[in-house]
Amino acid sequence: MDNQSHTFTVLGAGSWGTALALQLARAGHNTSLWSHSPDHIREMRKARCNEKFLPGIPFHENLSVNDDLSDCIQSATTILLVVPSHAFRITIQKINPLLTAQHRLAWGTKGLEKGSRKLLHQIVQEEIGLDIPIAAISGPTFAGEVARNLPGAITVASENQAFAKQLATALHSENFLTYTSNDIIGVEIGGAAKNVMAIAAGIADGMGFGTNTRAALITRGLNEIMLLGVALGGHRDTFMGLSGLGDLVLTCSDDQSRNRRFGLALGKGLDPEQAKLEIAQVIEGIGTSETLYQLAKDNNVDMPITEQVFKVLHQGLAPTQAVHTLMNRKPKPERS
Repeated sequence: MDNQSHTFTVLGAGSWGTALALQLARAGHNTSLWSHSPDHIREMRKARCNEKFLPGIPFHENLSVNDDLSDCIQSATTILLVVPSHAFRITIQKINPLLTAQHRLAWGTKGLEKGSRKLLHQIVQEEIGLDIPIAAISGPTFAGEVARNLPGAITVASENQAFAKQLATALHSENFLTYTSNDIIGVEIGGAAKNVMAIAAGIADGMGFGTNTRAALITRGLNEIMLLGVALGGHRDTFMGLSGLGDLVLTCSDDQSRNRRFGLALGKGLDPEQAKLEIAQVIEGIGTSETLYQLAKDNNVDMPITEQVFKVLHQGLAPTQAVHTLMNRKPKPERS
């Protein structure tokens, strides 16, 4: 693939979609950014920035905004989906008739599909098939820092290693390191499950617990994610990398994470509905907690932190009771 003729369309003009579009534009690629909202497109076109989600960060000259989905798809060689997980399948269905054998498809969405409990690549395969190269992008990256061109790193995962290398090369820049992986299952599980652990970490910190608690929670949370990921076919080593441990530490430790901030609000006494209003953005970990809990049951994987977060969010369990349950577990071997 000739990078000079390579063009991108990013579907989803939230903070992360906009940040990835900025990164691609800075790296020298003609990039279109699409939003489902014509009003949002008009605002961005006029201001030449995304004031709604990334205020004050100007668009690169290589970045354009477009509300014509058909034109966006037809004018690009690679489509990058960065929509909330609950909108992932319907977006795939919308673009499917517009895709050709020359297209490549990637996504920066993190999550699982409610109800079916499918990973995102399974949705793509179900709706589109296996005729075009696909990839998942994940790693420890806050949108605002990527948008401001601060140093960071991501993983591009695909079973098509040629596409993984091409996409990693396209995204790479002086301040943005890219790595490749063939473990799309592990990368997707790590990216989805870390949001649940970030809610747990936020709850613990909101209740006034210390750094000892947070460190233990991150470590045992990683163990839960690894056990489930391996049970689903992921590679153990993946969970020690950028899309596993890296993303988990980032999301559990910094208040730029909306999942962590949601947990903090719960730990300070707000109920889930009040906390959602306070964050006022999509909180992927809420829905993911239920799906992850069900996947763990389906695969006979013990995920006690996930279970308690699910019960707090979906069954009305008090955070104090969830902590009590976790702290009264019996001693056991650490690697289990």
